[in-house]
Amino acid sequence: MSERDIFDLTGRTALVTGASQGLGERFAQVLAGRGAAVCLAARQTDKLAKLQKKIEKAGGRAHAVSLDVTDPEAVERSVRQAEEALGPLDILVNNAGVAVTQSFTELAIDEWDKVLDTNLRGAFVVAQAAAKHMAQRGSGSIINIESVLGYTTMKGLSAYCASKGGLSQLTRVMAAELARAGVRVNGIAPGYIETDINRAFFATDAGEKLRKSIPMRRTGAPSELDGVLLLLASDASAYMTGSTITVDGGFLVR
Repeated sequence: MSERDIFDLTGRTALVTGASQGLGERFAQVLAGRGAAVCLAARQTDKLAKLQKKIEKAGGRAHAVSLDVTDPEAVERSVRQAEEALGPLDILVNNAGVAVTQSFTELAIDEWDKVLDTNLRGAFVVAQAAAKHMAQRGSGSIINIESVLGYTTMKGLSAYCASKGGLSQLTRVMAAELARAGVRVNGIAPGYIETDINRAFFATDAGEKLRKSIPMRRTGAPSELDGVLLLLASDASAYMTGSTITVDGGFLVR
């Protein structure tokens, strides 16, 4: 069987949160490129509109929805809108996330809440809504975008590390509970992937020092997550659930 056959997503519908920029934008384009109809969800609707046009110009199908992942009613509404516009939901890429860099003793409680609400509570809310729709049909793939910082630590990122550590555990519990309903739940834990969001940092001395601490001596490119994304979204991973795949240039085994 060819790679194209293995990763063909024609006829499937995907929802990607945090799709307005960075990795979410890439994920949406990759899924659409393999035939999936993609619902683009984020707060920045102007960027979503541009992405939708880009996908459609390339021959894909896309629909944009404004979404606050921390609002359960908005999430349920977005899932319904996605299914009404594109068809029953088959794939969720739970990607929305934020980070605040601050020392633990100086971190304000509202900053802590912002990170945990988006990265952990938001992931739970979106996954719960999607899982209910998927379970009714007996199939689906949920992909939680975790982080290597859910498995190790970095000074100044206490809230982010805590949120991603919680998400890694949530992935496993969800997988255990949803397996008999035919819904698979897996995670991707990226290391340092260079995007427009962090490119300026990696041009600094501190960024270069971090880059050199990675065994492969470089940051990753968004395209280097394409393979694992398509693996988990497609039937190529039909017997996988509760797994997290790390893509980090060896960062965790330094």
